[in-house]
Amino acid sequence: MERISVLIVDDHAVVRRGLRAFLESEEDIEVVGEAADGAEAVEMVQALLPDVVLMDLVMPGMGGITAIREIGETSPSSRVLVLTSFSEDEHVFPSIKAGAMAYLLKDVPAEELGSAIRSVARGAFLLDAQIASKVLKEFSSVHQETPSLGRLGRLTPREVEVLTLIARGRSNKEIAVDLHISVKTVKTHVSNILGKLHMMDRTQAAIYAVRQGLGPGSESP
Repeated sequence: MERISVLIVDDHAVVRRGLRAFLESEEDIEVVGEAADGAEAVEMVQALLPDVVLMDLVMPGMGGITAIREIGETSPSSRVLVLTSFSEDEHVFPSIKAGAMAYLLKDVPAEELGSAIRSVARGAFLLDAQIASKVLKEFSSVHQETPSLGRLGRLTPREVEVLTLIARGRSNKEIAVDLHISVKTVKTHVSNILGKLHMMDRTQAAIYAVRQGLGPGSESP
């Protein structure tokens, strides 16, 4: 059985110990390291290449949001699951825009955390119910301001394929391999998709695609 490698990032040692104790009881999950701040997390991700990073947000030195962004730029195969006590907009939206695949609060039941790690490792986007309400409200507002947002018909068949893979958490390099095209061509398709859908970044596009049924669980392109 292939195990999911996890890096725990939190500035509280007691929290890290508690998470490690639980995760090590799961047969399919392996804790490969712990980091106490964002800078340490970035270094450890580059060295260990974990499948999933459990990321706290408010830490001394480099915070979680900056770390998420740097991890996405240097180690896109490592997927970040935010695990925090903060549900305010100023934490939620920057985290998602930085590239977090999931956002959960620390009162999540242990069994749900295990399931969330497995889902994120498979490329799924996952939000706490309270957070999901905020995100959907925000994107509904954007949808009202730009009525053409939902017109998938604006996209070419190849662009729909790329959007589907973005929704599944694929990096540009992974999309290039899947579709047998160059990374440069993928970047061009992503740019065209964002322009046609009037979106700022690939996270917005991914969430929109999931809502349209193009995410995990849909048929392969």
